[in-house]
Amino acid sequence: MTGRELPRRPGVRLSTLGFGAAQGGNLYRATSDEEFSAAVDTAWDAGIRYFDTAPHYGLGLSERRLGAALRSRPRDEYVVSTKVGRLLVPSPESARERDPEGFDVPADHRRVWDFSRDGVLRSLTASLERTGLDRVDVVYLHDPDEHWEQAATEAVPALVELREQGVVGAIGAGMNQSAMLARFVQETDIDVVMCAGRYTLLEQGALDDLLPAAQAAGVGVVIAGVYNSGLLARDQPPADATYNYQQAPPEVIERARRIAAVCQEYDVTLPQAALAFVRRHPVVVSTVVGLRDAAQVTETLRRFDADVPEQLWAALRDAGLLG
Repeated sequence: MTGRELPRRPGVRLSTLGFGAAQGGNLYRATSDEEFSAAVDTAWDAGIRYFDTAPHYGLGLSERRLGAALRSRPRDEYVVSTKVGRLLVPSPESARERDPEGFDVPADHRRVWDFSRDGVLRSLTASLERTGLDRVDVVYLHDPDEHWEQAATEAVPALVELREQGVVGAIGAGMNQSAMLARFVQETDIDVVMCAGRYTLLEQGALDDLLPAAQAAGVGVVIAGVYNSGLLARDQPPADATYNYQQAPPEVIERARRIAAVCQEYDVTLPQAALAFVRRHPVVVSTVVGLRDAAQVTETLRRFDADVPEQLWAALRDAGLLG
């Protein structure tokens, strides 16, 4: 597994395939400690050295599991990113309920938006306690869509201070949109962004704003949501495929099926093409894929290592399926 350094922070090196740990927080369904630990073991053996988590993922469960799985490994050999912006506040009154935000865990905490300086420091301190690690290498602002002012004027300066003190190696923002990420790149002192779902084989909106801005500023881009929340995850998109975390419209499914048909002509599956496409852009330093168990890691590695001919991209463009 190769790795790439962040252009502005050459001491932070991300493996070109990153391990997304949301599933370790029981995203959509329960995952056992043993399954998640085996996933990390399999990823490590394959050379994956970049692991991404967040307090949001399972109300801290993902951070606890990831920290436990990595704790015995040489600390200088891997990179961990987590996120700030949602504080976890104890909620004993709802502890018998299930988390309402898609994670199969008890709702014993509630998320509180906070991009203030104090919120950033409290969030990062709590993340270190949950993971048990001595440091976090990359810290992202997590989904600050409705909080631009506070995120840009309070959270980013707080993270810059932590970076200058050597507490964190790199700072950035992670979102499901590209326009505001481009603003962060152009207007704040960040090193890396995580863009989910807006630069994929299906849609390339980030080409209009984020990617040119990042290239001009020397900011690295990590791509997540490469399958558009499931639509591109199978060789043939089913009629009940999800897109943007909900039922995909018929016209979007049809477009994905047309892309899959062209891929098939070149003996490439849709997921293989989805992974290969995003890493062709020069500013993309890593692709993070959510991984739940050892079998998922093995299948993702097989897809990632597939030989995808250059002629495929020209064919997709000629068919009007690629910008």
